[in-house]
Amino acid sequence: MSTDAIRGDALSAETVPVKLLILALGGEGGAVMADWIVDALLAADYPVQSTSVPGVAQRTGATSYYIEFLPIKRTPLRGAEPVFCLSPAPGQIDVLISSELLETGRAIERGLVSPQQTTLISSTSRFLTVHEKMHMADGRLNDDRVVQAARAMSRRCVLFDMAKATSDAGTVISAVMFGALIASGTLPITREQGEQIVGGGARGAQASLIGYILGFDACAAQLAVNQNTREPEHDSGRHPERQPTVDGVRTVESKAQTVLVQNIALPERVAEIAQLGFARLLDYQDREYANHYLRRVEQFVNAEGGGSEFAASRTAARFLALWMAYEDVIRVADLKSRGERFARIRGEFGAKENEPVLVRDFLKPGVEEVAAILPEGLARRLTAWAARRNKTSFSNGLRLQTSSVSGLLLMRSMAALRGWRRRSSRFTQEQALIERWSQALLIALPLNPRLAREIAECPRLIKGYSDTFARGKRSFVEILERLIEPALKAGADRDATGWDATADSIKRAREAALEDPAGRALAQSLGLPVPVPKEQPLRFVPMKRPKH
Repeated sequence: MSTDAIRGDALSAETVPVKLLILALGGEGGAVMADWIVDALLAADYPVQSTSVPGVAQRTGATSYYIEFLPIKRTPLRGAEPVFCLSPAPGQIDVLISSELLETGRAIERGLVSPQQTTLISSTSRFLTVHEKMHMADGRLNDDRVVQAARAMSRRCVLFDMAKATSDAGTVISAVMFGALIASGTLPITREQGEQIVGGGARGAQASLIGYILGFDACAAQLAVNQNTREPEHDSGRHPERQPTVDGVRTVESKAQTVLVQNIALPERVAEIAQLGFARLLDYQDREYANHYLRRVEQFVNAEGGGSEFAASRTAARFLALWMAYEDVIRVADLKSRGERFARIRGEFGAKENEPVLVRDFLKPGVEEVAAILPEGLARRLTAWAARRNKTSFSNGLRLQTSSVSGLLLMRSMAALRGWRRRSSRFTQEQALIERWSQALLIALPLNPRLAREIAECPRLIKGYSDTFARGKRSFVEILERLIEPALKAGADRDATGWDATADSIKRAREAALEDPAGRALAQSLGLPVPVPKEQPLRFVPMKRPKH
């Protein structure tokens, strides 16, 4: 743009384009939000340009929408057209708004956020990455590090839970983001103009307008409070066990209160976990099974003693509930055929009440999965027969339309085998192993707090389904048989230092098993030969040519 194209002294700071970057995941309405901004600026006679770059993030695909506009209306330009950039440059962004906290962290890592220039608006909500989901234990990243970087690396920082506002409004997150952007004052668009833009659509306009208002109010309130002051702590959705700890024990301000859970008295901090575990197991099996869980937790509490903070009992209550609700084909069929699942699927696709939605599930029944719900005698015969024939599954996969009457009836019939579960070989095996671990923990609880906490943590290894479950269970049994049970049997006269050393060994072995599902790190930790990878046969199936 030439100098003489602008009248008088129009060459000023206002001639520098305003640069805006929107980061949104697939399906969050980022393109719609970019269109709202561009249409509003064009209607107000501002020169503007928008570009987008689709992403392939490991969740649902992050896309960046880059907008530049000149904060001068076209009239003083006398027909001159500014030349805008097509992509953002590090350190040159005026406003960055992101729908997800980890995407914000990636933008900071790329240098797109500047402490001198950038207004950063981000949601504190998170979508787990593939690496976080694959971790054998709690593989979630520490959100606080991203939050601290966001506050340190930006000129102004607004952080709030946009996902909650989106859920409360029943809309998509782009409406909440747009409201927060307008409230930041970085665009020449008033609140009323924004409401007209968002509320002007036909479909979902009312919900979008509510989301816009929630986003605007949240951003405006935080900017008002944080003006020249420290921002309040946000709720990053951390797990309670990530709170500050002292020697691995959660800090508390007062002694635990006693709470009745189904007529069983438990300390308050244990009861909050036990109540959730009871509800889970009641849904999983029946009241008798859930009550059995509570009786086990009560034994842990009594053995740990009233003078402690019940750290081991709380941990044991958590992992015991998960272990007792192990996943089998009965549980999978139950969850896949529930009405709330179909309602959730319809909601995710935005289907109307009169629109049919077809749901197909892919099933590949394995020999061990089928054997798990049979009595022990039949299970042994089936697995021996499959081993002789080198079979691991009964088919290459079944596609079952669970939204049809026949498919749903089949699923519900499998789920109805819940009452049979107590007679199954898998149930017998799991209960026997749970009892071994429980007895070891009951012995350790009065001996040494650190030892008890490490033993209580070991069922963390047992999780997932099929091969994942089998690998974790093998690691758990190795630690139980080679470290825990021998130490408890032979160490009645050990002092605190000896028990602490045993606790350290258990912790190292457990962490090694979590870091390496193949078992090599655990074998090295236990001084065992490194396991040889299991051979996987390859099958070549000829393609069927279509008949002409």
